Amino acid sequence: MTEIRTMQKEDLSELRFLNGGALSPDGERVVYCFNKINAEEDKEYSTIYLLEIASGETRQMTNGAAVDGLPTWSPDGKSIAFSSDRGGKTQLYLLPADGGEARQLTRFKRGIGGGIAWSPDGGQIAFSAVTDAEAPDLSKEAYRLDRTVYRFDGIGYLDDAVQDIYALDIASGAIKQLTDDRGNNCNPRWAPDGRSILYDANMRFDNSRAMTPDLKTVDLEGRQTLLLEDWASVDKANFTPDGARIVYIGRPDDGKPIGAKSDLYVLDLATGDVTCRTQTLDVGVGGRLSLDMPIAGLNLPNLLVSDDGAYAYATVQRGGTDHIYRIALRGEEDCQQVTQGDCAVFPLDRQGEKLLFARTSLNSPPDLVLAQLGGGASRQLSELNVNMLDEIALPETEHLTWNSIDGVAVEGWYMKPAAGKAPYPTILYIHGGPHAAYGCGFHFDFQMLAGAGYGVLFLNHRASTGYGDGFSTAIKGDWGNLDYQDLMSGVDHAIALGLADADRLGVCGTSGGGNLSCWIIGQTDRFKAAIPQNPVVNWRSFYGTSDIGIWFSVEQMGGHPHEIPDVYERCSPITYAHRCRTPTLMVQSELDWRCPAEQSEQFYTVLKANGCVVEMLRQPGGYHGASISGAVNLRRAHNDAMLDWFARYLSAD
Repeated sequence: MTEIRTMQKEDLSELRFLNGGALSPDGERVVYCFNKINAEEDKEYSTIYLLEIASGETRQMTNGAAVDGLPTWSPDGKSIAFSSDRGGKTQLYLLPADGGEARQLTRFKRGIGGGIAWSPDGGQIAFSAVTDAEAPDLSKEAYRLDRTVYRFDGIGYLDDAVQDIYALDIASGAIKQLTDDRGNNCNPRWAPDGRSILYDANMRFDNSRAMTPDLKTVDLEGRQTLLLEDWASVDKANFTPDGARIVYIGRPDDGKPIGAKSDLYVLDLATGDVTCRTQTLDVGVGGRLSLDMPIAGLNLPNLLVSDDGAYAYATVQRGGTDHIYRIALRGEEDCQQVTQGDCAVFPLDRQGEKLLFARTSLNSPPDLVLAQLGGGASRQLSELNVNMLDEIALPETEHLTWNSIDGVAVEGWYMKPAAGKAPYPTILYIHGGPHAAYGCGFHFDFQMLAGAGYGVLFLNHRASTGYGDGFSTAIKGDWGNLDYQDLMSGVDHAIALGLADADRLGVCGTSGGGNLSCWIIGQTDRFKAAIPQNPVVNWRSFYGTSDIGIWFSVEQMGGHPHEIPDVYERCSPITYAHRCRTPTLMVQSELDWRCPAEQSEQFYTVLKANGCVVEMLRQPGGYHGASISGAVNLRRAHNDAMLDWFARYLSAD
């Protein structure tokens, strides 16, 4: 009999994480891929599989010794296009669906980017890639910049890294570049008539909001048409089947505070009219819960639209759940929830009345599920981790609700360790964003900490999404007030319930969660250890050094630093850092351009200067999400350091 045990840090290498899937055109097969770490090689690979829905038979399509991803069916169902780094650089490959050797289609010097899309007739494949030229060595060569945002997290210096749209002719192998305008042009989707391609056009050289795309089309002669420009957010756009409309998720630049909900819109290409289809929905469309998995979420498709163009299928986050909704594109507004349960669900593909999606819960990474949209039952198609998870005593999680300092209801969860007795040493784990949320999805760090004997308290403080605009926009110009009070009232609630040990509390979080971790230890000494990761600590310097600083700071603070210097100072954790007495481990990625290293360095220096115990774990080559989806050695170092630091100051023994 297998011995039951708890989740350990080494189990990260044992888990399989679904990274995408697609239904065959006849709806009878699924091609999917998952990530898994090879502990011996210290590398992470992604492997493609083919599943026969009727029989449940699964066949491995790639060898598992490369990062193979983005599997995409040809319109006739005979071939699968995918990306692979098997030759060093990521290139485009073609694989017979019935088995055989993959054929390499591209040989770009720096590889392709992604966004694989078949033309409707199956004769061409569109994709994105960096211009096929030798990359200069920016560590040695002098270079000049004129962009508003000149470098971006996870990408690097943009002049050297922006992508363009290409079309490859399958028969001849000829490749044609369709865009060339200094923007980052990606995520191609063919028009139903095959004459043009819709794509995301972001990172314009003159735009401070680099991460929000405009929507454009380009025809096969390279003629571009601007469809949508200067929105506050745009995501997951696609054509209706008749090609007459564009359906997308977004929010216009209408003066609402940052954090306000996104809606689903329809753009009529003939008239230019834009119609909101979810105006009466009280929470936003397209939100996703914060998850901690190596893939940092799934490779999700663009919006799924029904064959008759009457409905779109999109996620709607409500509190701690994420579900698929069917949203009417004509007539009266009609938003109907399709999936159910305490989980997070992500749409992957649709063929006729079959809907393929991924489902994850607190104790289970994502698996494939197939639903019959006509009212039939859902069927789980994969069990990627069932054998491993059966060996583990998975933690119990208690759902919590309480009223914060001003009487507003707050939602949270307490994950209990499998061993020990309450009250438990407890880690307050704070999500980033801040316009994001925790909930019923898999989080490896939570599992690892619970396996080590800690209770994990995670909650959705003010600014979190899924609770209406009043909740999600409440901290503009007032960071460190209601969000802090929500967190502290949550800790008090867990203590009052007998779950958390008031004398053994730790706090951690990344990005916005790192900001609040730093804020907390400048306000109170009740925590015995802190691990802020890639935090914002000084809004004034963040404004000038972050890839999003020039607009995000203004949106969050309410103005530029010279206009409201008192707000920038009041909302910055660095202002109170000299008061900190909590032993603190800063974790910082060295190539993080979202929350640059200078942020952690400032906080570290002030703590050192004022006699606080502080250390810093540096992540060479790491970007903002390095501890979740970066190099394997960086993730391992983060997990080792987290367990060591908390054991040192609030041992679970």
